[in-house]
Amino acid sequence: MSKQNLQTDSALYKTTHALPSYLQPDNLGPWGTFLNQVDRVTPYLGNLSRWVETLKRPKKALIVDVPIHLDNGTVAHFEGYRVQHNTSRGPGKGGVRFHQEVTLSEVMALSAWMSVKNAAVNLPFGGAKGGIRVDPKLLSRGELERITRRYTSEIGSIIGPTKDIPAPDVNTDAQIMAWMMDTYSMNEGSTSTGVVTGKPIALGGSLGRREATGRGVFTVGVEAANKIGLTISGSKLAVQGFGNVGSIAAQLFVEAGAILVSVQDHSGAIYCGSGIDVRLLQEYVHSQGGVAGFPSADSINSTLFWQVDCDVLIPAALEGQITEENAPLIKARMVIEGANGPTTPAADDILAERKILVIPDVIANAGGVTVSYFEWVQDFSSFFWSEKEINARLVSIMKEAFDSIWETAQKHHVTLRTATFIIGCTRILRAREDRGLYP
Repeated sequence: MSKQNLQTDSALYKTTHALPSYLQPDNLGPWGTFLNQVDRVTPYLGNLSRWVETLKRPKKALIVDVPIHLDNGTVAHFEGYRVQHNTSRGPGKGGVRFHQEVTLSEVMALSAWMSVKNAAVNLPFGGAKGGIRVDPKLLSRGELERITRRYTSEIGSIIGPTKDIPAPDVNTDAQIMAWMMDTYSMNEGSTSTGVVTGKPIALGGSLGRREATGRGVFTVGVEAANKIGLTISGSKLAVQGFGNVGSIAAQLFVEAGAILVSVQDHSGAIYCGSGIDVRLLQEYVHSQGGVAGFPSADSINSTLFWQVDCDVLIPAALEGQITEENAPLIKARMVIEGANGPTTPAADDILAERKILVIPDVIANAGGVTVSYFEWVQDFSSFFWSEKEINARLVSIMKEAFDSIWETAQKHHVTLRTATFIIGCTRILRAREDRGLYP
């Protein structure tokens, strides 16, 4: 081969392997966090590392305009996203969030974490995620329905029961899923219950789905506590975010004898050393919209929340909450990530150095997608299981997955996050290699 051909081939290689600007690791945002995590796991992938670029490039990213008529008669435009990170192991699976700070970087990262999560618990799904940049609290119910239906129509070409199955996430719920299912079904000309999960029971939803993510957080938390000799009964618990995930996880820990001492959410932070009544707080948040002002606890500065003396800390809000600034302040023995991506890589290193065990999101909050899988299977078969059976299957899958991750971490002397990525990424890339490239 001539020198000129070698130079041409080298230039072509650099061109085809150069990441687009929005995928660059130095592009600040959640996607950069995911790329950092992939780089950390690459040395453990063996021969499969030749496929690692697969993980660094979403398979498909769709940006859509979502115009709707507002109640005042004007037309408003919102930006929506649906990203399919990887579908080598099955159809895309991941939630849809409505939030005023949703970005493409965030949705790409969330879809990638779904890929790893689904593979880590060995579900036959790839990873996907969606969102609309909107504050749903500013919308009327009619506006919320219109934005949901228009968004569903815009992404309708890439979703479906065997393509990509959305689910609830931040600020979305069973009603949103019902509107999505109905819109997709109307466009298809037939009822398609399996296009989304997290639906109302009357529309093919699964028993136990609402509590599933919190139950998964609790399940792996108990397993991890047993590994490090931490007794749940009498332990002190702090929770960031008191929505569906945080409140259910807190409830289950309290029922097991833990003492809920502090809670933080978008409205503020509260503390009570003798224990917060979790049921009363759930009722208060439901009526008031946040924990601020809860009469049976003291208000504290949100910064002080990270310094609370506790044994277990559950970040269950949004990504990027535990940083290199507050990680040195955390006093917990164990951090269980109920949210997606709540800990930055720099904070991860600090917690590891301080011997604080972190149970990563890609296993800790996998309970939701596990029961979503159950719902998807039940919809296909039109045969539905009891809640007792669903909870038993969930606990069994979560325990088995956690045990494998723990063993991998001990074998390679790595954190639980890296161990989870080793298992998840190995399964994804093995599927990629076995399938080959088409054409």
